[in-house]
Amino acid sequence: MSRLAYRTAPGTGSEMPTGIPHIIGNEAAERFSYYGMRAVLVVFMTQYLRDSAGELATLSEADATVYFHNFSSAVYFTPIFGALLADLLLGKYKTIISLSIVYCLGHVALALDDSLTGLTLGLTLIAIGAGGIKPCVSAHVGDQFGDGNATLLPRVYSYFYFSINFGAFVSMLLTPWLLDYFGPHAAFGLPGFLMMVATWVFWLGRRRFIHVPPRGGAFFKEAFSREGVDAMLRLSVIYVFFAIFWSLFDQTGSTWVLQAQKMDRVLFGVEWLPSQIQALNPLLIMLLIPLYNFVLYPAAERFTRITPLGKISVGLFITAGSFFICALIESWISAGHAPSIAWQWFAYVIITGAEVLVSVTGLEFSYTQAPRAMKSMIMSLYLMSVSLGNQVTAIVNRVISNADGTSSLEGTTYFLFFGGLMLVAAILFVPVALKFPVRSYIQESEEAA
Repeated sequence: MSRLAYRTAPGTGSEMPTGIPHIIGNEAAERFSYYGMRAVLVVFMTQYLRDSAGELATLSEADATVYFHNFSSAVYFTPIFGALLADLLLGKYKTIISLSIVYCLGHVALALDDSLTGLTLGLTLIAIGAGGIKPCVSAHVGDQFGDGNATLLPRVYSYFYFSINFGAFVSMLLTPWLLDYFGPHAAFGLPGFLMMVATWVFWLGRRRFIHVPPRGGAFFKEAFSREGVDAMLRLSVIYVFFAIFWSLFDQTGSTWVLQAQKMDRVLFGVEWLPSQIQALNPLLIMLLIPLYNFVLYPAAERFTRITPLGKISVGLFITAGSFFICALIESWISAGHAPSIAWQWFAYVIITGAEVLVSVTGLEFSYTQAPRAMKSMIMSLYLMSVSLGNQVTAIVNRVISNADGTSSLEGTTYFLFFGGLMLVAAILFVPVALKFPVRSYIQESEEAA
């Protein structure tokens, strides 16, 4: 079917768009592939990495942390190029399909080659593919809605985030086990297979989607219009604070994993692998999203008006608390004890509660604040805050790294530093949130268009 046969604007009805199940299914499988691969990266680099001759050539903990956060930063920097490709030339659907193939090739490289060459090639391709489709997928969700069913958008973004975490939960339990028992080829091979499934599921929905055509040269005119520049400048201020949040949150895949290696991981009669502890985050997300939506938010609304920026503000304060708990854990480890992994589980409850308030809300808020022609571009700026946050972590770890691979800011002091940084950012965010000029841009329906 040609592009002209696709629907390019939503209808006026109030029902759920028919393409949403394909987007949700695609996102669940794609997130399985990404988070499954990501969950075992630090352990792979510090225990399994080999040289070209097949001999072990592992990285130090400090070097692995820097490598991990540089990769995470790249994944969230490339969305700007994916957004330009979608808005200028291909449109969101073709961009997602094309870059998903690149994404698959990255997984193939990781699965077949366990050397530094395979690691670098695989992560580069994944950064291009995964990063390139990120702003398009989240904006593609919003494109399916018009004026008639816009009220369903917050619920669908919750479903969207739920699917992300369902895929992440399963993969974070399974891939560490595969790595431990069957090695890196199996641990990276399964995520690659799931990425192929994700691409196929998305392709099946092509006739059900709303295909918003690329804007071409008109994109630059609209992007640099008064309205476009205003949107980018307003949101960029908010995204600076998001960057600090992500600087802390993404350490659940690096410094928190390394901390878990030094703890007593036997809980409920099961010895948990260090990288498996991350699975608690997506499980909690699936539990907390309905709790927030159906219990906590309605209860709070009885006493005060709940705004998106209010949710984000509370989330930033809560995030600092999770790192203070990790600092307490490190003080016990430094004293020669092996504290129960239950303490880190408690920290996960805190930081996941913050994630629902900051990330889920930020995703929806970014879409509603973006002019129609700039949905992908604004989403890419939102994702760039994740890139900036990971660079903050990588830079700090490079600065504090000694020549012998040790750190000059170790243990308790390290976690107190980041917790204090988050607390300062949360305090500064309050006046910004109170003065922020909120707009609302929902795509026009077919009738209005």
